[in-house]
Amino acid sequence: MAKRNNEHISISDALKEFVETNKLEKGLDKVNVADAWANLMGNGVNNYTASVNLERATLYVQLTSSVLREELSYGKQKIINMLNEELGKEIIKKLVLR
Repeated sequence: MAKRNNEHISISDALKEFVETNKLEKGLDKVNVADAWANLMGNGVNNYTASVNLERATLYVQLTSSVLREELSYGKQKIINMLNEELGKEIIKKLVLR
């Protein structure tokens, strides 16, 4: 069991410490990437998005429209850059549209 700190710390610092000690960053990154995709792509793309999965540094996005998949494939690097900027760190290195 961890030692108790007698110092007063902010809740955000306590949560960061909890996440680091329990190695929860990868799981939080998966959730944050899905939220960032939904925010950046908007309703038009989200209506055709079946699933968003992050495995290692690759983002797999399953789309129900082949036309949309083709259109998005032209701007893969731009999408990667936008998502990484939204997340505040470089998590995604490759984007696979299915």
